[in-house]
Amino acid sequence: MAQISANGIDIEYERFGPEDRETVLLIMGLSAQLTLWPVELCDELVSRGYHVIRFDNRDIGLSTKFEEAGTPDMGALVGALLSGNKPEAPYSLDDMAADAAGLLDVLNIEKAHIVGASMGGMIAQLVATNHPDKTLSLTSIMSTTGNPELPQAKPEAMAALAAPAPDPNDLEAVAARGVHTWNTIGSPGYRTDEAQVREWVLRDFHRSFYPQGILRQMAAIVSNGDRREKLKNVTAPTVVVHGTDDPLVPVEGGRDTAASIPGAELIEIPGMGHDFPLVLVNTIADAITKAASQSSNQAAAE
Repeated sequence: MAQISANGIDIEYERFGPEDRETVLLIMGLSAQLTLWPVELCDELVSRGYHVIRFDNRDIGLSTKFEEAGTPDMGALVGALLSGNKPEAPYSLDDMAADAAGLLDVLNIEKAHIVGASMGGMIAQLVATNHPDKTLSLTSIMSTTGNPELPQAKPEAMAALAAPAPDPNDLEAVAARGVHTWNTIGSPGYRTDEAQVREWVLRDFHRSFYPQGILRQMAAIVSNGDRREKLKNVTAPTVVVHGTDDPLVPVEGGRDTAASIPGAELIEIPGMGHDFPLVLVNTIADAITKAASQSSNQAAAE
């Protein structure tokens, strides 16, 4: 792994495969470090001929933390949004999209296939709309449009995500909280072994434990609002992937995303929730390479 300065912050990133290939840029979701992108998926994409980058978003992992921004008032943010006013958040999803574009710039990568999961899907959507010159294709996974009329997360999924952070001195509490969250929002049709989940939870805890950043990332999501009008301007070939059993971001979010982007293809995966079961690595890689191939075909036709 390595770190560079881009868009005014330090970004931790990791590269897979030869750097002279087309790049797939992986953008992770709320509270999730780059390690939540399975190495197996990165390796599979490399085997299909791509160069892959995964990175820590701001306020998570080993990238810059916005400690000086303090804790956002989520009630005030939601209230402002409901009253039609622009919420005041420490930073925006547009800033996070600029981080991704800036990372590509500093690495001298002209364009990339942009892939995002959950909040990362929202950021990827904004890379495609705000930075179309950096976007070869878009793959939006388990994400949504910000449409306030869509079904909300199941109460148990929100409760698991919003539970107080565990005592960092109690590894058993850290592991138990992580396993419970995974089991609550994960794929009912593709359960991951609890011992494996525990290993991943503790790996990420030892890499970086910074729960303060989660609320600021959440504030960025809330303040971004409805992206449907912007999504009409996406010109890159797009594939939208969503599990039909996602309790955190219901499948209607994926359907709305695909409906909002001209020419987008929707792939629904029965039994998939809000995680990346290793058994679905090839399925996810198929979706990413489908969007990438459409981009190549489009370029060849021009």
